[in-house]
Amino acid sequence: MAALMEYSETEVKSPESENLDIENGGGLFGPDDDFDECRPFGKLALVSPSSEEYELLLETIKLRVEDAQGETIYEIGIGEGEPPGLQDEDYQASVATLRSITEALGLECVTLRERTVEGGTVAEFLLRQKLESQDFMEIRVAVVGNVDAGKSTLLGVLTHGELDNGRGFARQKLFRHKHEMESGRTSSVGNDILGFDSCGNVVNKPDHGHLDWIKICEDAAKVITFIDLAGHERYLKTTVFGMTGHAPDFAMLMIGANAGVIGMTKEHLGLALALNVPVFVVVTKVDMCPPNVLQETLKLLTRILKSPGCRKIPVIVQNKDDVICSATNFTTERMCPVFQVSNVTGENLELLKMFLNLLSTRVKCDISKPAEFQIDDTFSVPGVGTVVSGTLLQGFIKLNDTLLLGPDALGQFQPIVIKSIHRKRMPVKEVRGGQTASFALKKIKRSSIRKGMVMVSPRLEPKACWEFEGEILVLHHPTTISVRYQAMVHVGSVRQTATIIQMTSQHLRTGDKALVRFRFIKNPEYLKPGMRLVFREGRTKAVGTITNLFPHVSAVAQNTRQQRAAKKAQQESKHQLNPQNEPQKPSKRNRRSRRPYNDYSEGGKENVQSSTPNGASPLPTAAPGTSSTAAAQTPSIAPLAAAAAAKS
Repeated sequence: MAALMEYSETEVKSPESENLDIENGGGLFGPDDDFDECRPFGKLALVSPSSEEYELLLETIKLRVEDAQGETIYEIGIGEGEPPGLQDEDYQASVATLRSITEALGLECVTLRERTVEGGTVAEFLLRQKLESQDFMEIRVAVVGNVDAGKSTLLGVLTHGELDNGRGFARQKLFRHKHEMESGRTSSVGNDILGFDSCGNVVNKPDHGHLDWIKICEDAAKVITFIDLAGHERYLKTTVFGMTGHAPDFAMLMIGANAGVIGMTKEHLGLALALNVPVFVVVTKVDMCPPNVLQETLKLLTRILKSPGCRKIPVIVQNKDDVICSATNFTTERMCPVFQVSNVTGENLELLKMFLNLLSTRVKCDISKPAEFQIDDTFSVPGVGTVVSGTLLQGFIKLNDTLLLGPDALGQFQPIVIKSIHRKRMPVKEVRGGQTASFALKKIKRSSIRKGMVMVSPRLEPKACWEFEGEILVLHHPTTISVRYQAMVHVGSVRQTATIIQMTSQHLRTGDKALVRFRFIKNPEYLKPGMRLVFREGRTKAVGTITNLFPHVSAVAQNTRQQRAAKKAQQESKHQLNPQNEPQKPSKRNRRSRRPYNDYSEGGKENVQSSTPNGASPLPTAAPGTSSTAAAQTPSIAPLAAAAAAKS
């Protein structure tokens, strides 16, 4: 709580900093357009409002919910510059007004907590938009941390509702491959969901150890999608792809209390910070860890989070008050909640579930923009055909829409038609921006689709690029980076090796910044300025932002054999049309195909004149495909024939 007090003292702005005139009623209800007077504002705003004030309250709460992507936390009994708390009569009137407004707006109003202070009662309410049966809010949480930190075990406990036995019972339900079950280590990107209803209750009800995703999505108002990533250093590229390609809203950093901050923990934390993904920490195995070791782990974690590279404010969550305060300020401030849980005893798991229920989407997706869908996996389903899965970054897609799929190896985009859409294994008719989905495509082979391709609206007029420019920061490199250096580039769902072809600095070392121009070595890709990139190779790591793109055509024209052949044919055709040009020297291939001079001598007599009008020695005629210079150097045949006749 000390860190929480530090946060409240340093981060919360005073009314004076916001230019609020509390005495005259400034704040939520500002001055009227005519500036005659201010509407009443404060903790009594919901107590018997007039019709005009009621309409303003209605509009204010509506905009607040829309800005928060469908849900927000509303406080009653708190006013600017006033002591907190409402008397019982005023509190009941405020609650009645709030429920009337939420009913008019089609919102669920759930009481999170009520507490008594010196001035009366203060309460927080969760306002959540009511959705249709096939629609739900989706939050993506990437689970990262060092190997053996308990990532898969915690997800198994959260999603299946059964505690672990301490020997890997819970994690067996999440593994996808046989070698994962044998080793107990995740090697691929796994997905599992946790559903909450409108009142914040978990709706996951496993049937003989298996989750019915369709049933969960039908009963849930919010679905938390966990992206289970690998913790071993061997699978770092899979972890990086999961963080970039699956576009997580938040990252859950797992730390074993007995092991501490070791191995890939700092790597994963730095990756989340580089991608601007908010991080909260879960310390596991507190039931088997001695108290002194746990305190050392928390002390080291606090020092890392407060370091200049992170600049986070850690908050040790111990009760519901800490959960609500952390969830309210998590996405907008530098707060980093820290949970201490046990998968065997179930300690503090309810606090973690409550925090997950209160998380709101941090990215605002505009559905009015043209659709843009990035592909992170492909499938071939018997009886259905080719299926692609990924995240819709903006816009919306509905059944039978025609989109452009690409780029292919030549940088082209081909039209495709959406045959069916599924969200969390449930068929739907449309998908909006910020949601993950799977699409069945018509008349296309799986072999022609790869990870990193996109499906976009034809209105975007997409173009692929071989080369792009980005501003990067080298986080670590053992020596120096120079031109022609190659490494793996991760941009969204794109994962491909690129070569540095130009830099503003001659050499780059750890901690250096530069403007670097890259070139893909295999396929052109679809990129946009402003996208975050991760540049890695071995222990070399760099992060940055794409600043500029270069056309795909110019790069292909320099390296395509067909382009060079067409250019050569065009030059030859121009040469043949010009009568002043002499015959060109034959190529080596043509000279090899010609017959030897001795074989040609007899046939050449047809082109030799025996004499000329002035009696001069005749000159041989140039053979087809030879130049005039070569013909002039050829020996005359007539003098040789006369000499042979004289000897006979």
